[in-house]
Amino acid sequence: MARLRQLSRLSLTLVLVFVVGCASTSKQEGTGQYVDDTVITTKVKTAVLNEPSLKSAEINVETFKGVVQLSGFVSSQTDINKAAEVARGISGVKSVKNDMRLK
Repeated sequence: MARLRQLSRLSLTLVLVFVVGCASTSKQEGTGQYVDDTVITTKVKTAVLNEPSLKSAEINVETFKGVVQLSGFVSSQTDINKAAEVARGISGVKSVKNDMRLK
């Protein structure tokens, strides 16, 4: 019986360590958030590449806690605006930080 209680405490401790270890902080993502951000990044990259009016493959996409950061070089201000618009249209995107530059 004592062995069973000890095993139960150990199991509870391990579960707590796992849960706390996967929690996100203001500067670090938890496992679930990382997966969500990876999906958002993939969706934004795909949407940007499939947008016929955007001719640049030099647009980089990164996501942290739902905030998408666009960077890279494009030919016009219209391209900058369109890429941001496309990114904002993706489910899960909380906001877009636009750091793109004109070539």
